Amino acid sequence: MPDSIETPALCQDCGAILSLNSPFCGVCGGTRRLSHPELMTLSIAHVDCDAFYASVEKRDDPSLRDKPVIVGGGRRGVVSAACYHARVYGVHSAMPMFKALKLCPDAVVVRGSMDKYAFEGRRIRMLMTELTPLVEPLSIDEAFLDLSGTQRLHGRSPAQSLIRLQTRILDEVGVTVSVGLSYNKFLAKTASDLDKPNGFAVLGRDDAQAFLAKQPVSFIYGIGPAFASRLQAAGLQTIADVRKWDDKRLAEKFGDHGLRLARLSRGEDFRRVNPRHERKSISAETTFSDDISDLEALKDKLWQVCLKTADRSKAKDMAGSVVTLKLKTANFKSITRRRTLDQPIQLADALFHALEPLLESEAKGRSYRLIGAGISALSPPIGDTADLLDAKAAKRGKAERASDIARAKFGADAILTGRGLRLAKAREDKGKSEATSLPGKIRDDQL
Repeated sequence: MPDSIETPALCQDCGAILSLNSPFCGVCGGTRRLSHPELMTLSIAHVDCDAFYASVEKRDDPSLRDKPVIVGGGRRGVVSAACYHARVYGVHSAMPMFKALKLCPDAVVVRGSMDKYAFEGRRIRMLMTELTPLVEPLSIDEAFLDLSGTQRLHGRSPAQSLIRLQTRILDEVGVTVSVGLSYNKFLAKTASDLDKPNGFAVLGRDDAQAFLAKQPVSFIYGIGPAFASRLQAAGLQTIADVRKWDDKRLAEKFGDHGLRLARLSRGEDFRRVNPRHERKSISAETTFSDDISDLEALKDKLWQVCLKTADRSKAKDMAGSVVTLKLKTANFKSITRRRTLDQPIQLADALFHALEPLLESEAKGRSYRLIGAGISALSPPIGDTADLLDAKAAKRGKAERASDIARAKFGADAILTGRGLRLAKAREDKGKSEATSLPGKIRDDQL
């Protein structure tokens, strides 16, 4: 959109106000120009880290900077994240690893560390909350921000504050983020995808309608392939087509989804940015290198995911009274089993013993490729055992708490007992035997 007297412009590198005819910023010398008629009045933003996991890995290993990087498990796992170099080849998150490596055989595969990503995500979140208390996290690497009323506090418009936030995150954390700015959450999230990576896009009240009209129905966040096919079968190819139907007709045809679609097609979203967004569950899962049918081997894997889930629960000071076992068969069929406990639990020992009977009922010679453990119905922790009849549970819980303190001070393997000690020994033996046979592109040093 061409500049005019009514069209403000900012330097996209430092946030300084630019004169209409200047080709560069008089403050920092930058040449990136951000201009929009409503730039200085909009205040709802969506901030999204660019290929976050992969960006953190590239930051920590400069040799990866110009290489396609995939963060994920072994060849039987899935892609957790892919850098933009890898995405050019068609690699995307949740893709099976073998497909990703077929598309991009030269990719460097990094196992990754959720603890590291969570730490960096918290650093970024803290920088966001310095701008406004109204920060609603969507995941570890993205959030909505409401900067209404912050101009008087910071002495600059929300757009200028967001540009400075981008710069601070790059300088202090070492990764880039993209920003979408608009007048509601739906359009802010839509805008943040328009100029990636390290971009800043604006959708205002005067241009959102025209922008949405030409987009396909699948453009709206939350419309998956199945619903998109139903819409297309009804003759609704674009968002402009959706607007030709009134709300009643869309509701009769598609139920609540139709009403949501009607509102979003007009750019309507009345949800507030809610900083008290409640986490519903905490979980962890792992995909095996080879299918496993042996019960004891499955229990070993169950213990590992219980330990990861417990560590995440302790970090968030949460416990859960509903425990979930997740399994995936060799032919990719998912099995989920849940159990409600008398009190919320947090410890790995309690979670393992709650899920062990569920695993025993499913693992009767059947082969599995994935196992997961989780807790839900979250609340503050009140105890360390789910079974008051287990006389040894309290003792094991006390030992686990002591182990947590030692691990925090001296490292993950500082104190290992029982099943954990046996698994650590097995990993050590396996590492020695496979040290010269690991695939060259797969880095195990991130485990």
